[in-house]
Amino acid sequence: MKYYSTNNKSITASLSEAVIKGLAPDRGLYMLERINTLSNDLFDNIDKLTFKEIAFEVASKFFGEDVEKEDLKNIVYDTLEFDCPIVKVEDNIFALELFHGPTLAFKDVGARFMARLLGYFIKGDETNTVNVLVATSGDTGSAVANGFLGVKGIHVWVLYPKGKVSQIQESQFTTLGKNITALEVDGVFDDCQALVKTAFLDEDLNKHMRLTSANSINVARFLPQAFYYFNAYARLKEKGLGHDVVVCVPSGNFGNLTSGLIGKKMGLPIKRFISANNANRVVFDYLKTGQYIPKHSIQTIANAMDVGDPSNFARILDLYGADYKKITSELSGATFQDDEILKAIKECYSLNGYILDPHGACGYQALKEMLFDGETGVFLETAHPAKFKPTVESAIGKEVDVPERLKAFMRGKKQSIEINKDFLSFKEILMNS
Repeated sequence: MKYYSTNNKSITASLSEAVIKGLAPDRGLYMLERINTLSNDLFDNIDKLTFKEIAFEVASKFFGEDVEKEDLKNIVYDTLEFDCPIVKVEDNIFALELFHGPTLAFKDVGARFMARLLGYFIKGDETNTVNVLVATSGDTGSAVANGFLGVKGIHVWVLYPKGKVSQIQESQFTTLGKNITALEVDGVFDDCQALVKTAFLDEDLNKHMRLTSANSINVARFLPQAFYYFNAYARLKEKGLGHDVVVCVPSGNFGNLTSGLIGKKMGLPIKRFISANNANRVVFDYLKTGQYIPKHSIQTIANAMDVGDPSNFARILDLYGADYKKITSELSGATFQDDEILKAIKECYSLNGYILDPHGACGYQALKEMLFDGETGVFLETAHPAKFKPTVESAIGKEVDVPERLKAFMRGKKQSIEINKDFLSFKEILMNS
């Protein structure tokens, strides 16, 4: 399978090249040259399959031409050492809980899969270190750092905006040491992301070291997130609810939603998708007006979605040939301010006894407002509420229990390097490494 650049389809790469390089040389994002569909037989029997079995079938359509069958199966099964259960919240609304991995966030699946796939491609060449650059507004950094921790031949550089991630999130990637280096950037997430993208285009850096990215701009990070959607459908089908399914995705950089839309193109019978945003509403505005106008990101209590120019929107445009009518026929949007997010957390707990995190609260509230009669809604509960303990507790008026694995991170010693948002400062650190 070849992968082409969203900026120029004549620029192509193999899977290994796309994974190791991360970004196309013209700054475009890599996309599959074709989307393979799944058989009707699979969907007829999907409710009888486990999460791992479903994920392997999907992964085979993505990566089966480039990775040996047994190796791919081992990568998938090793990635999914945990489940992503679907939980009834209200009569027609379900939460797909994606926070049962090592860092209690949905990005564990993509990060663990990429770590194993990248390890597969560089096996035997571990002396020539691959440097993984990752910008994070919250959970990406922790998932990637823990997914790659101790992997031979790989060093991870986590760039995060100073003072704009929760204390628990920060502890999950600043206390690890070993092959993980945290860079605390005096700026916002978009500045961190710009530093990463610029690094890939810098000739000196690319001569000095091998660079790749573990953000959702990397095909090995975002594509495995499609596994969730197939599993959600399977578990609903088990309950006799496999018709008129609407999926709502809390969205920041839009990699997760893009993987779901690709799943739909593969034949997954999802009726439509909803993108739930916080105050960073650039895609919401596009869905209303047809005009995409990037903006500076705004800090909110749903910080993992604080993105003013989401990279993966380029993939959504590519997927639909930039046809506004086609996009809006399958995707609608919602946007919520902080006070509305807090209200959703409070009301959901009061009505259902279910504790939302701020990101999942956006998904829940969007379904409350946008589901039609006869539809079954699923929202992605993307992180454990304890990762946002002060915010959630202020909404529900009750203490949130912190799982032991999060407490363990909090006991670690912070190790980070403070830098400004100037590229030369970042480049100097990498060049001297």
